Amino acid sequence: MDTVRWGIIGCGDVTEIKSGPAFQKVNGSALVAVMRRSADLAADYARRHAVAAWYSDADKLIHDPNVDAVYIATPPDAHADYTARAAAAGKPVYVEKPMARTYAECRQMVDVCKKNGVPLWVAYYRRAQPAFLKVKELLESGAIGAPRLVASALWHPVNPDDYKNKSRLPWRVIPEISGGGLLYDVGSHQLDMFDFLFGPIRVESIRGATANQAGYYVPEDIVCANFRFESGVMGAGSWCFAGCHKALTDRVEVVGSKGKISFSVFAHSWVLLETDELTQEFNLPPSEHVELHLIQKIVEELHGGEAAPSTGISAARTNLVMEKIIQNNI
Repeated sequence: MDTVRWGIIGCGDVTEIKSGPAFQKVNGSALVAVMRRSADLAADYARRHAVAAWYSDADKLIHDPNVDAVYIATPPDAHADYTARAAAAGKPVYVEKPMARTYAECRQMVDVCKKNGVPLWVAYYRRAQPAFLKVKELLESGAIGAPRLVASALWHPVNPDDYKNKSRLPWRVIPEISGGGLLYDVGSHQLDMFDFLFGPIRVESIRGATANQAGYYVPEDIVCANFRFESGVMGAGSWCFAGCHKALTDRVEVVGSKGKISFSVFAHSWVLLETDELTQEFNLPPSEHVELHLIQKIVEELHGGEAAPSTGISAARTNLVMEKIIQNNI
């Protein structure tokens, strides 16, 4: 195909800047259709983003002959269903993260795409962003020697106003929709990044400690975990979503036999290399549309190029790790 023509199912906030415009800006790609359950909102999105067609019925978008591939940007509870429908229609699928609510749903998605011979990618877009590719390059070049330990801390302040109305909580903290708490929504980015940098985590090594300390919603708001990668690297992470504003922290440190690499997962841009011989900082910001780099890789794969780095198989591993952290609660 000369141009990959995309359709979006679920054109909500995440598609306004992070992803939607990228489908128009990537070489060999075009956004030709969008779907939202509200016809008025779908029409408004299409008008504002200069998209030719809009629908309030997902099946009509999936079966639109002008749509070559489908991007699913709904909450996670609908991912498996829409993936199955798109795959049955022979359309490649790109789905938002977390991939699904459970590892079992992830496996269903992988299997249905394999059965129908279509690729499946997941929006862990940091795998294609310059800063994280620099971290991977430094590790593979031996800049810090042999990696020994990766430790991450993500501590977010809590805003009680977000949870005042118990009948209208954000979907991200409703496990029936999201799969879990904020670990699933934002912590998944760190865990997937670890998989990208160090390879799979040994599932049997995972130990977690979880609690709900603030009481604003049902799932855990604080998580600690320890694990070992198949490569032998040790890992530890802490996620706190119930702290004060002074506690805001977003930092990953990789300790090696000859140095250390530090970086932020959500600031996207800075990487710090420290050894006995030098200290070097890299500032590598992503595109304004943070999914653009990954979407470019996906489009290149569809045109016969190298495989894009975030697949259904790799993303399913991240779901499995999160599941085991919660299940193996000490």
